[in-house]
Amino acid sequence: MGKGGGCVPSKKKISKSTSQNPPPPIPAVDPHSTTNDAVSATESARDSVPEKTQNLKIFIIFYSMYGHVESLARKMKKGVEAVDGVEAVLYRVPETLTEEILVQMRAPVKDDSIPEIPSPDQLAGADGFLFGFPTRYGCMAAQMKAFFDSTGQLWREQKLAGKPAGFFVSTGTQGGGQETTAWTAITQLAHHGMLFVPIGYTFGAGMFKMDSIRGGTPYGAGVFAGDGTREASETEMALAEHQGKYMAAVVKKLQVHI
Repeated sequence: MGKGGGCVPSKKKISKSTSQNPPPPIPAVDPHSTTNDAVSATESARDSVPEKTQNLKIFIIFYSMYGHVESLARKMKKGVEAVDGVEAVLYRVPETLTEEILVQMRAPVKDDSIPEIPSPDQLAGADGFLFGFPTRYGCMAAQMKAFFDSTGQLWREQKLAGKPAGFFVSTGTQGGGQETTAWTAITQLAHHGMLFVPIGYTFGAGMFKMDSIRGGTPYGAGVFAGDGTREASETEMALAEHQGKYMAAVVKKLQVHI
């Protein structure tokens, strides 16, 4: 056997199979691919785009015999809709007095542009409420109480539980129930599991003015009707608009945290 007789294979010897069959190239990514992976990625990107949401709704539901509460309600609607993403819907509650009695009481004809609420069931579709009514001996007027009395099925199913609500009122005199008319109404909310939202002193300096007669309390906006001929003052109207904005902001905050 000669020198370097070849008994030990050379370490530099290249495998025949390796040299003839190189590893397959890594396929390039096709940006126009319609594979399942591409479809999934597209769907994922589409799903990440937030959908346009509907406006939150605040129902402003009121009873007004001589128009004082209605004037506040209209101002509240303006305040609510000043907050982006929130809209207000005005509704009257049904009248319980006959036309003959209303004529004798010299009540003006109601504006048909504001409809009566069709059914108590409508309440379930709102995100918040502002209820307005005149006082009757320190409590809400019978027309509004009759409406609350018709919400028994909603109470039974607790359809309104957790929904925020506020009050605004009208009284004939300064000591006629600006506060008691609101706080005696809180029982209606409590049994429904609703959240009472007072305005406190968020109106600022306007809550402390003593140079003129002004309705409204920390419970909510208010107006003095006097004998029925007095109209809401500029400050009373401004407070009503403020309450609308305030309630809209509260409703919006609650929706974010739900």
